[in-house]
Amino acid sequence: MPINISNTLDFIVGALTSLYLLVLLLRFWLPLLHADFRNPLAQGIFVLTSPLVIPVRRFIPSIGRFDTATVLVIIAFQCFAIFLHLLILGKNINAPLIFISALLELVRLSLDIFIFAIIIRVVLSWISPPGHHNPATTIINTLTNPILRTWQQIIPPLGGMDLSPIFAIIGLIALKILL
Repeated sequence: MPINISNTLDFIVGALTSLYLLVLLLRFWLPLLHADFRNPLAQGIFVLTSPLVIPVRRFIPSIGRFDTATVLVIIAFQCFAIFLHLLILGKNINAPLIFISALLELVRLSLDIFIFAIIIRVVLSWISPPGHHNPATTIINTLTNPILRTWQQIIPPLGGMDLSPIFAIIGLIALKILL
C-alpha cells in the first residue's frame, strides 16, 4: 500500500477510535464522580457506549461504582486500535507491548479529559452568565470539581481570583509527562 494512503487510513482510524475511546472513558469516569444520569449528555454517552458494554456486563459485574465491564471494553478497544495502527503501517505486532501501550495511552487520554475539562470550565466562567445552567456545564463541573476542590484547599483564592485551575493543570501535565 502506498505510504500516503496508509498514513491517511491510519489518521482516519486513529481519529475515530480516539473519539470513541474518549466517550468510553467518560462512561467510566462519570459514575465514579457521581454524575447526574438524568443529564442528556450523560444519557447520550451511555447510549453510544451501551452496544459494547452491555454484553460484557452480562458476564462481568460491577464492583460498587467501579464499572469493570466498561474498563475491560476500554482496554480491549484501545488494544484493538493500537493493533490496527500497527497493521496499517506494517509494523511488528507484539501482544504484551500492545497491552502495556494501551494502558499507558488510556491513562494519558484520561488526563487529557481532565485537563481540557478544566480549561473549558475556566473559559466558561469568563463567558457564561452566573446561574446559567446547561448539560455541558454540569458534566464539566462533575469532572473538574474533585480535582479543583483539592487544589482549592491548598491554594486559597488571591484577591478574589481562584488560581486552583492553573495549579491543577500544571499538576496533571506533570503527571502526564511522567508517563
